[in-house]
Amino acid sequence: MTCETVKHAWDLLKQEYQGNVRTKQMQVLNLRKEFEMQKMKETETFYDRRVVEKILVTLPERFEYKISSLEESRDMSTITLVELINALQAQEQRSAYRKKVTIEGAFQVKKTDPTQGGNKEKK
Repeated sequence: MTCETVKHAWDLLKQEYQGNVRTKQMQVLNLRKEFEMQKMKETETFYDRRVVEKILVTLPERFEYKISSLEESRDMSTITLVELINALQAQEQRSAYRKKVTIEGAFQVKKTDPTQGGNKEKK
């Protein structure tokens, strides 16, 4: 089979090696199934250090400050999984508390109290 243009050759190669949309969908499903079926072997072990590393590289960006703080203050090769989880939970609690205080502050309204001469503020 000869190709008249470079685009025609590219399209033929693309179809041969990538397949059409339906083929791609089937390949994705097969890969997902293979991934979901993965199990840890009896002889495999994960050390805390590896689990900690995995968590640190997969955390959302909102944890970037905490990760930087931990990296600067701790030897990351010695931090345990429990210590990491506790540090992250503490940050989440502080963040939730700050949001709560901010929301409560937004709903406070200043009023004058006519019985107090109009100069006292109520919240």
